[in-house]
Amino acid sequence: MTRLFTVLCPTDFSECSLNAIEYAARLGEKYQARLILFHVINREDYLKLSPADVEGKYQMNFLKDKLRSLQRAVEKESLVKGLKSCEIEIREGEIVQGTLDFAKEIQADLLVVGTEGMNELREKIIGSRASQMVEKGDRDTLVVPRRVFFKKPRKVVYASDYLEEDKLAIQKIVEFASFFDSEIDLIHISPSMKALDKSLHMQMVEEVRPFINYEKVNFVLRSFRDNLALGLENHLQTSKGDILVTLSRKRDFFEQIFTKSVSKKMAYFINKPLWVIKSF
Repeated sequence: MTRLFTVLCPTDFSECSLNAIEYAARLGEKYQARLILFHVINREDYLKLSPADVEGKYQMNFLKDKLRSLQRAVEKESLVKGLKSCEIEIREGEIVQGTLDFAKEIQADLLVVGTEGMNELREKIIGSRASQMVEKGDRDTLVVPRRVFFKKPRKVVYASDYLEEDKLAIQKIVEFASFFDSEIDLIHISPSMKALDKSLHMQMVEEVRPFINYEKVNFVLRSFRDNLALGLENHLQTSKGDILVTLSRKRDFFEQIFTKSVSKKMAYFINKPLWVIKSF
């Protein structure tokens, strides 16, 4: 029996987590997936607000009612469009680790999380809950900023650092893009545009092309001296990219994109969904 593609979407019922649910449901339709809406209870924080409810009975009933309401809304909208099921789950513990542990337990294929975008990332992106899940987790993770509502992606931008895993990653991206007939930009940002840079890029193109069975793929080499992240932002703006994809195999490459020095300058960039591929 073929295992269903499984999407896990943690929610704290905030605006940004509701946006993440919308993305999770829409992708679940395309993957004909099992979607699980997940909430982690922090008992200590709750007891500060309701010290009389020591056993957490009222808290649990309240949370189940909210999750069931979301579940019904998703089922009504998405089951007729391809989503196989929508389930709810509540666990107690620490939010980040609890989510990652549950993702591993259910063998989730994709984790869809919301982020406050510029507000949450003002000081440093590494440290927010969403970025901790990306950094510590071993599952593909789609980070959806607040106020970014789902729309059919016209263009998916994949930032390549010339890794061997690009050959596997691009196949995942092609599958995703084909659901929406989206264009793909496979881009490498270089600090220069010398003959060697061009030669390396052409070599990468020749190695990756046999793994692509999709017509709408552009191979792009861009020079941006100041910073990799700003170069990506510039390309997203000029090409009107809708989703940025990175391969989190090399931590230094991931951190180049999210350094403290540039995160404050990248309002456009971090207000686009980010898909970090973690496994194959």
